[in-house]
Amino acid sequence: MNQPDALVPPHQRTMTALPTPDVLDRAIGCLVGLAIGDALGMPTQTLTRAQIVARYGRMLRGFVPSPADHPVAPGLPAAKTTDDTDQALIVADLVIRSGGIIDEFALAGRLADWEDEMVAQGSGELLGPSTRRALEALAAGFGPESSGRTGATNGAAMRIAPVGIAVPPGPALFVAVERASRLTHNTSVAMAGAFAVAAAVSHGVGGGGLAGAIQAAITAAEIGAERGQPFVGTSLLLKRLRRLPGDLAKVSPSSVMDYVNDVTGTSMVSEESVPAALAFALAGGTDGWLALRMAASAGGDCDTVAAMAGAVLGACLGMKAFPEEAWSLVEARNGIDLAIVGEELAHVRAAREADR
Repeated sequence: MNQPDALVPPHQRTMTALPTPDVLDRAIGCLVGLAIGDALGMPTQTLTRAQIVARYGRMLRGFVPSPADHPVAPGLPAAKTTDDTDQALIVADLVIRSGGIIDEFALAGRLADWEDEMVAQGSGELLGPSTRRALEALAAGFGPESSGRTGATNGAAMRIAPVGIAVPPGPALFVAVERASRLTHNTSVAMAGAFAVAAAVSHGVGGGGLAGAIQAAITAAEIGAERGQPFVGTSLLLKRLRRLPGDLAKVSPSSVMDYVNDVTGTSMVSEESVPAALAFALAGGTDGWLALRMAASAGGDCDTVAAMAGAVLGACLGMKAFPEEAWSLVEARNGIDLAIVGEELAHVRAAREADR
């Protein structure tokens, strides 16, 4: 996917509020971490933990191509990203255009156009089940407030990071996350997951560390759980998030994959994948590359788990969390410049902070 077409070159900006170098570093790091995690998990997504171990060993060493018989991403080259990165960049473009609160009908149109483009390229239908049902409901005449009332998967959480970059912590962040999510994922469990990821990212971009980001995620998830259609799994998501700090303090890094498989799960439902992503982020410490290789080796919806973990790690640690050769390869393989997008989102954040 190419760059969003609305980006304004730095020399043409008229904004007086400028982000600090640290905010810029963390904003870019967030997108880089998301894309690296997505690309690492591309060939292992949908596989079980046992299948991954049999094919690649206990943990991926780096980017690998997907096999020709892969059920979702057949024959893709190493370091190729998936829908996680593409949809996050769609949201980023809409956030940059709007200054934070995205237009829901514009999001629907962009997601539909994106899938048409992917089908034309031979990639097959890539929209998740919640997003597909929501777009069908919208086409049938339902409004954005009701089109996503059955969406409980992690689609909103996987693409929400740009909102967390652009909007500082506080009530305005929750308004922006709800507006970006309810079209397709207007259930309490999906809202709680999206609120958690966005809050962790926003906390990190603002200068916070990983431990604080997890606490911010827990608090935000509790708020998000009160939004949308009440849905099964919400209390389980909250329970898993609340126990993460205590559990991870007792689990060695070498056992994190076992912990995630035994305690949280890694499927596309929000109550599994969001706690799993935050577990890997917290367990990784300052080594984002290790954390994302673990996440991508866990099985299930591991490209999305690794993408969400990477977004949080990058937001909290900045670019230093990942090897330069890793993000350079991902950008070159996919024809994207994440620094430009991250910089624009950081400028949106600076403008919002100046207006508060």
